[in-house]
Amino acid sequence: MATPTKEAVRERLATIEGPDGSGDLISLGLVSDIYVSDGRVAFSITVPADRAHTLEPLRKRAEETVKAMSGVERVMVALTAERAPGQGQPAQPQRPAQPPNRGPAQAPGGGGQSSGRSGPVPGIGAVIAVASGKGGVGKSTTAVNLACALARKGLSVGVLDADIYGPSMPRLLGITSKPQTLEDKRIKPLEAHGIEVMSIGFLVDPEAPMIWRGPMVVSALTQMLRDVAWGNLDVLVVDMPPGTGDTQLTLAQNVPLAGAVIVSTPQDLALIDARKGLAMFEKVDVPILGIIENMSHFICPHCGERSDVFGTGGARTEAERLHARFLGEIPLHMSIRERSDAGTPIVIAEPDSPQAQAFMAVADGVLEGLDQAQAAARPQPRIVVED
Repeated sequence: MATPTKEAVRERLATIEGPDGSGDLISLGLVSDIYVSDGRVAFSITVPADRAHTLEPLRKRAEETVKAMSGVERVMVALTAERAPGQGQPAQPQRPAQPPNRGPAQAPGGGGQSSGRSGPVPGIGAVIAVASGKGGVGKSTTAVNLACALARKGLSVGVLDADIYGPSMPRLLGITSKPQTLEDKRIKPLEAHGIEVMSIGFLVDPEAPMIWRGPMVVSALTQMLRDVAWGNLDVLVVDMPPGTGDTQLTLAQNVPLAGAVIVSTPQDLALIDARKGLAMFEKVDVPILGIIENMSHFICPHCGERSDVFGTGGARTEAERLHARFLGEIPLHMSIRERSDAGTPIVIAEPDSPQAQAFMAVADGVLEGLDQAQAAARPQPRIVVED
C-alpha cells in the first residue's frame, strides 16, 4: 500500500479549520514542508506563541486526520511558533506531571508508565549521553567533536541530536538533505565525516521554535533512536537537551545509557547546574563517565597570552570533590567556533591543532570511563567451596 503524496496530505490538511475558525491550515500558510516516505509523514504547524498551549487540540486533529489516510503508518506533527521582532520567548511546552519509570530507579515524586521500548538498541554497543545542567556551555559542539574524536580512533560512531527544541547537528555537521526510509520502514540516518547522524532538524524547519509537550518529545526521540537503521555502531553519542527537567529525566530513564558526560564552564553558576546534571543521572543509575571544562581559557591569537575569561579549574575541582573523572579542558578558541559554523568540526578540519588534540584526550578519558563502567556492571565471579 503506497504512502500518500505530499499533495494528498496537503489536500487532507486543507479540510481542517485554522486556529480562529476561518480559513484552513493550508490556505493560511500554517503548514511547513511535508516529509513523506514509506508510511511516515512529518510536518509542523505554525501558531501564535502565546496560544501554543491552547492549540494542542488543533495539532492532535491534524495528526489524526493524516494518520487516517490509507498507507500512513506513523505521523509526527509539531507546533512551531513564529514571533515578531521584539517579542519575548515562545511559550514553553507543558511538562508531564510524572516521568515514566524505568526499573528500580524512580524519579522524585514517583513513577508512571514505562514506554515499553527502553531495552538495548540492537547493533549499538554503547549509548553515551553528553549533557549539561544549563544551556550556553557548548554542549552540542562538544558532543559532535567527541563523536568525531571517537571515530578518528577507529570506532564506528553515530550521533543522535536529542535537543528537540534547538537541534544543532544539521548546522554543526553541514547537513542539508533529508533522510530516506528503507524497505523495512526504518529511517536511514544521514552521514557526515564518517559519522551517522539523526536529528529532528532533518524533518522540520530547524529555525522554527518547537512547541512540544514532554511526552511528545520522548515519543519523537524514541522513534529517532529505535526506528533508525543505525547499523552496527560501537558508540552512539546522544546530544541531550540542556537542563534537568522532567523531559531530560524521562529521556535518561528510557534511553539505555552506558554512561554520561557532563559539560560545564568554569564559573560557579555553571558548576551549580552541572551538579544537578550529575544528580539526575545518579538517580537513574547511569554511570558518570566524567566532567569536561569547556571554554576553560582563551589564548590570544596575536600575543599568545592566556586569559581565564570565566575563571579556570572549577570543573576539575568539582570532579575531585564528587569523585568523578575529570576529562579535560577545552579552550575558548576562534577556530572551534568558525569550524562549527562551517559544518566541519575542529577535530576533522584541524586534527593536529591543540584544540583538536584536547578533544582527542577527552575521547581517551571517555573510553577509559566506559570500560570501567562496563566492567563494574558485569557480574563478579563467585567462589563456591563444597564440603
